[in-house]
Amino acid sequence: MTTLRLFLTLFFLGLLGVTARAEIRVGVFDVDASPPVGSPLAYDPTKGIQTPLSCRGIVIAGAEKPIVLVAIDWIGISSGGQTVFKDAIAEAVGTEPNRVVIHALHQHDAPRCDFDAEDLLKTEAGLSGAGFDPEFARDVVNRAAAAAGKALKGAVPVTHVGLGKGIVEKVASNRRILGEDGKVKVTRYTATKNPEVRAYPAGTIDPELKMITFWKGDSAIAALSYYATHPQSYYRTGMANPDFPGLARNARQTETGIPHIHFNGAGGNIGAGKWNDGSKENRQVLAERVAAGMKLALENTKKSLLKAGDVKWEVEPVLLPVGAHVKEDELLAKIRNKVETPGGRYGAAKALIWLRRCREKDPIPVSCFAVGDARILHLPGELFVEYQLNAQKLRPDLFVGMAAYGDYAPGYIGTEIAYSQGGYEASNRASRVAPEVESVLMGAVKTLLEKTD
Repeated sequence: MTTLRLFLTLFFLGLLGVTARAEIRVGVFDVDASPPVGSPLAYDPTKGIQTPLSCRGIVIAGAEKPIVLVAIDWIGISSGGQTVFKDAIAEAVGTEPNRVVIHALHQHDAPRCDFDAEDLLKTEAGLSGAGFDPEFARDVVNRAAAAAGKALKGAVPVTHVGLGKGIVEKVASNRRILGEDGKVKVTRYTATKNPEVRAYPAGTIDPELKMITFWKGDSAIAALSYYATHPQSYYRTGMANPDFPGLARNARQTETGIPHIHFNGAGGNIGAGKWNDGSKENRQVLAERVAAGMKLALENTKKSLLKAGDVKWEVEPVLLPVGAHVKEDELLAKIRNKVETPGGRYGAAKALIWLRRCREKDPIPVSCFAVGDARILHLPGELFVEYQLNAQKLRPDLFVGMAAYGDYAPGYIGTEIAYSQGGYEASNRASRVAPEVESVLMGAVKTLLEKTD
């Protein structure tokens, strides 16, 4: 009996230990990602900081290795930028790089980052700092990694997850206006002065802002929100700022006291053009409309108990088909052309890195974060909203959200039909993938939604 009792005691203590170790803990972090004066923004040198940019994220720890979801107020991070960020953060929290995602919000008065393109420019043209300030970018990487590690150490147990939705009024509109022939008649950019173009219907959008909250009892620990639109009200000011989605996020965090991490959804063909003529006062108007959607999503939130088994993470590596127009000799010539602008040479380097990755069959990880009834998909590029809407149609029984603007290397990612319709987003200038990309990505999305059941 003594041996049996000892065995049973150790057995139950072991179960309790597993349970304790398997509880879900959440930590958040936020570091300044504002560039130094004089360093490159997406299109202009930095003159100053209008509103600070941030790199913020959430660390989720449970029975398996930690998951880290990061959103940054930059225009885009591609190829080597993604690798460096993920490797550093993964090491800091003791996880694998494919359990870390880095998504940009795609503001235009903000920096970009691709360390592979920077290295290629040095090798082929003796050029450094043409597209971004590498020293500054590595500093952000190091501070974000240190903050993520600190967030893990201070992570608190969470008892509930909350899911909520809110309609955002008069912000999103489709940029691609089709004519009677089914071709793009006009592109309604994010700041549209022509009232006739603004008057066209909003078109295909996803008006819902989705929100996931983590709770410790009645106290919210963190809020994650997802909404699909280009984030520009106006830009090319030289003053770094997070534009209207960032202002909305900041305002809600201040109002609620809840750390708020916002992700841009599949907004490649979506912008505020119907509602925005580029007037500076519209930035605050649009921010307030997005903030109202965030407020509504929180008010509509339904909480449920959270157990360790309710959190899952799945990854599907994909090989995207490179566009036939992406040619090495042409890109190398542009990189080596001293008459070409530094920004143009950086863009060519970024495209050449992408081409070589495709040739070497270097995959992009597409991932799905599952928590309770929620599924959040993480995808690359400037993705068309149809990907987000079609993912939701695949699982109408679930709360399906999407973060796009992960790996920025492919550029715009249209639907297959978009490449025959024309328009800027599907042009050779904007997109570096072939029309077959839709079947590849939607196949991965379908697989992920099935694997996380």
